[in-house]
Amino acid sequence: MNNAIKILIPAIISFVSGILLTPVFTHYFYKYKLWRRTSRINVAPSDNFKKIYEDQELRTPRIGGVIVWMSVVATIFVIFLISVFIDTDIALKINFINRSETLLPFGALILASLIGLGDDFIQIFAYGKLSGDPILLRYLKIGIIFTLGLIIGWWFYSKLGMNSIHIPFDGTLYLGFLFIPFFILVMLAVFSSSVIDGIDGLSGGVLVPVFVGYTIIAYGHGQFNLSAFCAVIASGILAFLWFNIPPARFYMGETGMIGLTVTLSVIAFLTDTVLLLPIIAFPLFITSVSVVIQMTARKFFNGKKIFIVAPLHHHFESIGWPKYKVTMRYWIVSIMTSTIGVVLVFLQ
Repeated sequence: MNNAIKILIPAIISFVSGILLTPVFTHYFYKYKLWRRTSRINVAPSDNFKKIYEDQELRTPRIGGVIVWMSVVATIFVIFLISVFIDTDIALKINFINRSETLLPFGALILASLIGLGDDFIQIFAYGKLSGDPILLRYLKIGIIFTLGLIIGWWFYSKLGMNSIHIPFDGTLYLGFLFIPFFILVMLAVFSSSVIDGIDGLSGGVLVPVFVGYTIIAYGHGQFNLSAFCAVIASGILAFLWFNIPPARFYMGETGMIGLTVTLSVIAFLTDTVLLLPIIAFPLFITSVSVVIQMTARKFFNGKKIFIVAPLHHHFESIGWPKYKVTMRYWIVSIMTSTIGVVLVFLQ
């Protein structure tokens, strides 16, 4: 019962915090016009893309992901206030930050979210060569994520003593020092899935079942603090979605997507389920794969394309699916695949 309370109470606090914080943030989002200044059509002038593109993003704030990670921060702060002004014992029972399970993913969430926030501000305020998400900026982001992955991978290897991964239904694969480059590769792969933030409500609705799935997985592994942390993130995303059901009031932005994808990578390794991550987070996985397939086909088959527009969700738009239908179907798929992934974890 105590472990259930440790998860339930912080999750409720996170959701309520997000609901209360959002109107305040929204006021400033619009007051300072925190949206793109340059249309993506200028950097991706494909006729098929123009058919599905809407200039709504030139008047919709793009840093809504702040709601998610600030909900996590607010939850920790509320628990601290409970310890000071109400009852220390209650605060101890619901506190989920500790060194062995949650300090690393929490630090990764904050650091990666701030990196994403910096990228968002470049998109909002930059002019000239830095406007419109130029290729130089994309390479810079990849370099930063690579460096962050190197640091976190080294921490796993040298501080936590992790040098292996679990092979589902088979056993353990020992990687030794190669654990670090493998971690970097996974983090870059999961980060690449951040392009799923392209339709109102899509990324948030996909990520909720993923983090709920990891709430269950961590709980089943006895990692109760990590389980609570995942639940707090899921609740923060739900608060984001409350105000972001299409039409979007704001977009997740890089501050949300980089923070959440980096954190998801860390959690997958902490629960030793990294090889099941493509199933648990299947919509993220297939989004990245669709981009790789499209780029490969165009390079090696004389510019021919597999999809009308990549990533995959834009392909579905191009064949006539309304945005809301793409969004809802992705949500359904995310619920199904995260459930399958959780079941596979506990069948081993």
